[in-house]
Amino acid sequence: GSTAGGGQPRPFARAVEADGWLHVSGQVPAVDGEIIVGGIVEQTHQTMKNLIAILEEAGYGLEDVVRTGVWLEDPRDFWSFNKVFSEYFKSEHAPARACVQANMMVDCKVEIDCIAYKKKA
Repeated sequence: GSTAGGGQPRPFARAVEADGWLHVSGQVPAVDGEIIVGGIVEQTHQTMKNLIAILEEAGYGLEDVVRTGVWLEDPRDFWSFNKVFSEYFKSEHAPARACVQANMMVDCKVEIDCIAYKKKA
């Protein structure tokens, strides 16, 4: 399951796997259910750490990610976000991506979800 700030359960799975596809729910820059303090660079790194932890827990890695969805609270953060994003996803293995502006929960500057695929042996 997934837990929000204050230990509140969330009504959705962190990830769901089906026939080699892993659908990871949107991750935010939270540690122990609380949004970290920091700008877009720090928050993007934490969001990616959270995403990677879920991928690895399910036996996947960033190299298996085929699509990401990105929500930015402030579109002016786009270039700074991209710089951090490209540290994790090199151009030769970059996933398809959509990026939109959205009003987020308080103090949250970024949310990322993804779809990964790994051929079944």
